[in-house]
Amino acid sequence: MKIILAMFLLLQAHASFAKVETFQFATPQMEQDYRVLSQQLRCLVCQNQNLADSNAELAQDLRKQVYEMLQKGSSRQQIVDYMVARYGDFVMYKPPVKSTTYLLWFGPLLLFVIASIVVFIFMRRQQQDSVEISTQAQQKAHSFLDE
Repeated sequence: MKIILAMFLLLQAHASFAKVETFQFATPQMEQDYRVLSQQLRCLVCQNQNLADSNAELAQDLRKQVYEMLQKGSSRQQIVDYMVARYGDFVMYKPPVKSTTYLLWFGPLLLFVIASIVVFIFMRRQQQDSVEISTQAQQKAHSFLDE
């Protein structure tokens, strides 16, 4: 039991050595641009996290690259264009609406519409399939219940 506890504590200590990036910005505007870009760009390894939230090595490299590009005087749009040119629209956390991303944007709506139509048709068939019982059959059933 003590060995397991010791191993657990060692694993927790390893997590405390994670890299913490401290970038120095010349202006508050550059720092704001960095924050916005790290929120807008997706970690290509994690796929469901932006650069700011990811601890993957690639995300650290991309954050450093964004910082260096800002230091060289690149604008937000220039950095986004560079990243999209290099990694595709997937690098954007919210990709633009264009012909190559229509399915991504409108696919869930299309699936919802199709599912609604299927449910509507199913419900209508259930209502139409109701069986009408003749009065003789009803009287016969009541006679069985009375017995």
